Amino acid sequence: MVSAHTELNYDRKIEGDVIVSRLDSVINWIRTNSMWPMPMGLACCAIELMGVAASRFDIARFGAEVMRFSPRQADCMIVAGTVTYKMAPQVRRIYDQMPAPKWVIAMGACASSGGMYRSYATLQGVDRIIPVDVYVSGCPPRPEALLDALIRLQEKVKREPAAQRLFQRT
Repeated sequence: MVSAHTELNYDRKIEGDVIVSRLDSVINWIRTNSMWPMPMGLACCAIELMGVAASRFDIARFGAEVMRFSPRQADCMIVAGTVTYKMAPQVRRIYDQMPAPKWVIAMGACASSGGMYRSYATLQGVDRIIPVDVYVSGCPPRPEALLDALIRLQEKVKREPAAQRLFQRT
């Protein structure tokens, strides 16, 4: 039986000038260290999302400092804030325009479950319109919580087969 450590990590063997590794490990290592977020700042959580890019928290340490405001250049959507039914089709459209593989982080209580808003206008969780990979709790959550979610997402990406998300239906 192969141990989990050998199976999941960037496992390499150096023989002279040649490095031998598994293709899944190399591709997932590249994906984990170069996630380009698409910020969907819809409410007060967006302020904390902006704070995570500042020097105090420095999201660049995790390879996610390149915030892309074009969905065709992003692979990780961060939904930060309250999603209303009026905004839901636009969020879905932007998600659909992102190339595969793509991931979603629901940031804050409103994006995760509708938060304190139990009204006809508020979507009770963004997971009703797009698949969510990681949830961040809090109202609003601290930048450290978003960094923790990014680390958890990176761990998830390391574990999945490299070609799995390319052919997955959304």
